[in-house]
Amino acid sequence: MFTQFFIFFLLFTPFISTAPHDTHDFVRTLDRKMLGLDEKQEKFSHFRFYWHDVVSGRNPSSIEVVSSGLKNSNTSFGSVNMIENPLTLEPQLNSQLVGKAQGFYASTSQSEVTLLMAMNFAITEGKYNGSSITILGRNPVFNKQREMPVIGGSGLFRFARGYAQLRTHWFSPTTMDAIVEYNVYVLHY
Repeated sequence: MFTQFFIFFLLFTPFISTAPHDTHDFVRTLDRKMLGLDEKQEKFSHFRFYWHDVVSGRNPSSIEVVSSGLKNSNTSFGSVNMIENPLTLEPQLNSQLVGKAQGFYASTSQSEVTLLMAMNFAITEGKYNGSSITILGRNPVFNKQREMPVIGGSGLFRFARGYAQLRTHWFSPTTMDAIVEYNVYVLHY
């Protein structure tokens, strides 16, 4: 009887000790209180900035890093610009600077001027100094009003979500410089 038990034990012990565990070392569920989110009320804020895309001159804030491979493209399909565009309170470039839009935009359509935009609005003034709002989306630039999602942020904008409404304030077809009004509606803690 002992021999049968011993054989049974030897046959099934490896299966018992090597059975897969139902745990994952790379993920865990967290309590919101750990991040202090239960005590904080979610806020709904509206920010208005003027975004200055300066392509011309000796000190541009937007530079083309990939040019379009198409010779006769009216949309510059395939081109990519890196930006560090000033964000000001008023349309004038010399008005109060409140941050920088840092990121890129790429021409994504062969039939209309449409951009894929990915950028952080890095705030440099007031209580939001050092925080950023992240925007990613489609921008059909010649539409009167456009909308792009707020997909997150950092600092005081952790867990941010919302949207931005864009309206071109001024555009020069000669220099390709533009001033765009951004109204950003964001839920954040």
